[in-house]
Amino acid sequence: MLTKIQNIPEVKLGIIAVSRDCFVISLSEKRRAAIVQAYKGQLYEAKTTVENEKDMLKAVDEVKAAGCNALVVFLGNFGPETPETQIAQKFDGPCMFVAAAEESGKDLINGRGDAYCGMLNCSYNLNLRHIPAVIPEYPVGTAEDIAKMIEDFVPVARTILGLKGLKIITFGPRPQDFFACNAPIKGLYDIGVEIEENSELDLLVSYREHKDDARIAEVAKDMAEELGMDGNNYPEMLPRMAQFELTLLDWAEKHKGSRDYVVFADKCWPAFPKEFGFEPCYVNSRLASRGIPVACEVDIFGAISEYIGTCVSGESVTLLDINNSVPKDIYESDIKGKFSYPYTLEDTFMAFHCGNTPFCRLEKKTKPGVKFQLIQNRLLENGGTPDFTRGTLEGDIAASKITFFRLQSSADTKLKAYIAQGEILPVATHSFGGIGVFAIPEMGRFYRHVLISKNYPHHGAVAFSHVGKALYTVFQYLGIEDIAFNQPKGMLYKDENPFSY
Repeated sequence: MLTKIQNIPEVKLGIIAVSRDCFVISLSEKRRAAIVQAYKGQLYEAKTTVENEKDMLKAVDEVKAAGCNALVVFLGNFGPETPETQIAQKFDGPCMFVAAAEESGKDLINGRGDAYCGMLNCSYNLNLRHIPAVIPEYPVGTAEDIAKMIEDFVPVARTILGLKGLKIITFGPRPQDFFACNAPIKGLYDIGVEIEENSELDLLVSYREHKDDARIAEVAKDMAEELGMDGNNYPEMLPRMAQFELTLLDWAEKHKGSRDYVVFADKCWPAFPKEFGFEPCYVNSRLASRGIPVACEVDIFGAISEYIGTCVSGESVTLLDINNSVPKDIYESDIKGKFSYPYTLEDTFMAFHCGNTPFCRLEKKTKPGVKFQLIQNRLLENGGTPDFTRGTLEGDIAASKITFFRLQSSADTKLKAYIAQGEILPVATHSFGGIGVFAIPEMGRFYRHVLISKNYPHHGAVAFSHVGKALYTVFQYLGIEDIAFNQPKGMLYKDENPFSY
């Protein structure tokens, strides 16, 4: 059962129609009304139709008064180029521009709107004024077509609004041996995200202040109910982890400041487990299930990637290492020829983390539960009986469609991103941690010519559905020029050797 997602905006849509003053205004108004009727969700219909700048100001005031935080600007006919683009300039929220298609060959004199033409000049004016806007792949359509465009716009608008109100809170410096997580953060300020960096000691002090918190018993009980009999392997650990969960939630509430939404990027090793008395992974998974990602290893760009995925999908996400290849014997026995897509061995890999993936995303047949971090146990407890290295959430990740993606900064502070759609296969991993067998078409080439060639780190965010279309639109809106994807066979990457085939 999926936990209700919090920490993301509610999109309140409005639609404003525009009309060129030499066209019949009723054409835009009639077409606007048809869109409102065709769209199944809530859509505030602004009664002011924009022909000039004064109309523009009146219409923007109208939708703001109605509580709208995202807009559809509809060219019901050719449209007034300056006022229609000023709508997006004056409105404090994401705007999508769409245009009307002609409905019938029987009405192409008084009923022809020429919005197909008007969209060209609209896009030209948006660019002149440096106004970001969402324009669908084919932005011209009937009322039913545009209703579908609006449906696609909602997750994009939700993400843009979420980023505008986001603060990333970190604890601790990024680990010495994880330089891949040490990307410059200037690019995040450029897109309006706030960052608050703290010491691990700040977190430890706050954690100790929560000792004997009256709410601990209730949170521990909720943990036990979630884990069930099979997963609650260390019940004596739950109060400690409940205390930590309350620490993070209280910190978020007290430190969000002027922002509405918070995510975390925390230092989780090597000092954390010994000083706190447990691994933080299970708590991280619980917050992620509610829409408050907690990225491992102070991965700031991992945290924002997870948040983007949460906003786009409206569901919980996770952050995983692109970790290890699938052994050939597992491929031959459990994968080859058994799925609708003819995956090769190089299309597959295992993605893993110690235990931060939400419980609802784990395969229940593998009896997921709280366990101990094997690698940290070797390092910090000499491989003995686990004590403070307990606290991971482990199990195979359940089969699902997925989108693997990441927003990242290059050394020169420019933002870049990748997106790859695929699936988690219903194949046993025979391993430890929160782990799954992933399959992405042409993954081998993507691994070499995007992840390696473009210097991406080992962490990737995972949304448990195919949301590549919305992610691509969000990254375009943010002005990111380098958006990579898993290119199909025959479509060569820039640095791919053409003689390899």
